[in-house]
Amino acid sequence: MMFLRTCLLLLCLLVSAATRGVADDGYRLWLKYDLIQDAGQRKQYQQAAQFVSAPGASATLEAAAEELQTGLSGLLGQSVPLIGDAKGRKGGIVLRVEATAADNAGLGEEGYRIFPEKNNLIISGRRDVAVLYGAFALLRQVQTRQPIDGLKLSSVPKIQHRLLNHWDNPNGTVERGYAGSSIWKWYELPETVDPRYRDYARANASVGINGAVLNNVNASPRLLTTEYLHKVAAVAGVLRPYGIRVYLSVFWAAPKVIGGLPTADPLDPQVRQWWKAKTDEIYQLIPDFGGFLVKANSEGEPGPQDYGRNHADGANMLAAALEGHDGLVMWRAFVYKADPKGDRFKAASEEFLPLDGKFAPKVLVQVKNGPIDFQAREPFHPLFGAMPRTPLVLEVQLTQEYLGFATHAVYLAPLIKECLDSDTYARGKGSTVARVVDGSVDKHAVSGMAGVANIGADRNWTGHPIGQANWYAFGRLAWDHTLGSKAIAEEWTRQTLTTDPQAVQTVAAMMQQTRSIYVRYTTPLGLHHIMGESIHYGPQPWLERSARPDWTAIYYHRADSVGLGFDRTATGSNALALYKPEVQQLWGNAQTIAPDYLLWFHHVPWRRQLSTGRTLWDELCTRYYTGADSVLWLQRQWAAVQPRVDPALHADVAARLLTQHKEALWWRDACVLYFQTYARRPIPAPFAPPQRTLADVKRLVDLYQLR
Repeated sequence: MMFLRTCLLLLCLLVSAATRGVADDGYRLWLKYDLIQDAGQRKQYQQAAQFVSAPGASATLEAAAEELQTGLSGLLGQSVPLIGDAKGRKGGIVLRVEATAADNAGLGEEGYRIFPEKNNLIISGRRDVAVLYGAFALLRQVQTRQPIDGLKLSSVPKIQHRLLNHWDNPNGTVERGYAGSSIWKWYELPETVDPRYRDYARANASVGINGAVLNNVNASPRLLTTEYLHKVAAVAGVLRPYGIRVYLSVFWAAPKVIGGLPTADPLDPQVRQWWKAKTDEIYQLIPDFGGFLVKANSEGEPGPQDYGRNHADGANMLAAALEGHDGLVMWRAFVYKADPKGDRFKAASEEFLPLDGKFAPKVLVQVKNGPIDFQAREPFHPLFGAMPRTPLVLEVQLTQEYLGFATHAVYLAPLIKECLDSDTYARGKGSTVARVVDGSVDKHAVSGMAGVANIGADRNWTGHPIGQANWYAFGRLAWDHTLGSKAIAEEWTRQTLTTDPQAVQTVAAMMQQTRSIYVRYTTPLGLHHIMGESIHYGPQPWLERSARPDWTAIYYHRADSVGLGFDRTATGSNALALYKPEVQQLWGNAQTIAPDYLLWFHHVPWRRQLSTGRTLWDELCTRYYTGADSVLWLQRQWAAVQPRVDPALHADVAARLLTQHKEALWWRDACVLYFQTYARRPIPAPFAPPQRTLADVKRLVDLYQLR
């Protein structure tokens, strides 16, 4: 074993040295262990990292020790040997699993402590996975050039289940995936296991992600067949040492399609027995299987309502199948009927509020951050704070379905934080979405947060290099939702792009603005769901016919000769009544509501003066024009850090920013020209009217709809 470890270390050092001489292709993500150039700083770290001691043996402790050895050797330019017993040794890092230590009592199963003892640094936790998280935390300290001499640090995750939801299909495609094909090579498994799976596991563990739903919520029954369960088991074997449990999305009609039963009714005894037997089979192959994610009776997917049952009937049937196993059911609340006279905003609440308290203990209801569908800005979902007897999982988007795909730079931590920090007033002031989700508001013992993954087989994992920051930020916020989005951006930048202090500040400040800039040139003032039909790319506010009324743009923006926006007050759909009175007061008055949410809740006359001092029409145009111009600011900020960033990586982002500006102008022209047909007002000074016509931009949009 020691020989193999030595070979691994030498290989890592050679790879690290070689990498420093070639362009950065982004594969290493934020786990870059390149040599610290400041000799004085390097020496300080070297004195504290002369060895790594990992007494005891488990695959997870070995992973922690090897990560420390690899990382510190690369960063410090010296051999960091692995030893068993550190007795009598000084100046090293000692890993300890201390289940009964009094100081670890408050750490739970995954929390860690780092502290000095007898001139060594101790990384301690009650379980080996906690020590693994502590090892990555120590490496993060070094990567970001923070002191470690005498370091005292402890951290406990605020969310229990921190999962990536992959929308990957068995044929290798990824629904709403913009970074290449799926990383899961199902046709090669289980005999061939791609080494990339281990690097995926390392990246997730480094930010505390402890679960992965491997397949699309629009699920194929194929994943539940015995042949494919062996493939899933092979993936689980790679992820297990890194504390990551695998989950599966299930196709509700699987008992009929692969089980040969005449029904999938959750109350049918044969169906219940089929799921019980299938679940037992899964746990025989994957003893630490995490459980099931379900999309049912939504967007054409089958579900219990096909048999006159409700969501609780379906979820509880799966929970019963999991009895005797350590697994959960996460039942998605993303459901809505095709009702031209209704309001999709209310759909999930109408179906799930009556079921509060009727779900089994093993069931969590998974709710998107907003009530529509991953828009660039949404009010928090009204189910948060409204189902006190049901633990809710917060689902956020990392893949940029409505956010310019991998073409536009959109750092999503501010969006996630906007939701987490929203106050539901469920039990008075301070009942934030974050505290609803972590269980502290309603005293739930189980909690969860899920991110729809933006990962693909592209060499750099996420297509757009800055997309990596969304994966990173999700993990950090799921671990600790009190972290600031700018602090996370700085942390990621130091590990991924540059440690130059001025460049770090420039990049982090730029990242902080990307989401608000994207909103300004696409859906300002609370506009939503006016993207291209089906693919959700580019502008299409004129879309008036689709397979369903709530898949059109006009359903949402309600533009007419009077004004713009969806009236969700008592004079309209009254969706606002789903919130507590304090929230209704915040958003219920068109004169006092924050402009960012104005058109979410109000139909506003074109000539009404807003709190900004401009009329609605003039403010709309101002935001579209200044939003598009702000991409030029992003370009200038990025150009300023060129000397401090890898040339190939810098050129990649710079090229994408050129495309982003071109498409921001496309959005601007399409929307102001279209809405001008209703407002019948001139483009306000000092902005020049678009040089192309509405017909011109419509033809451009049509290109993206062609097969």
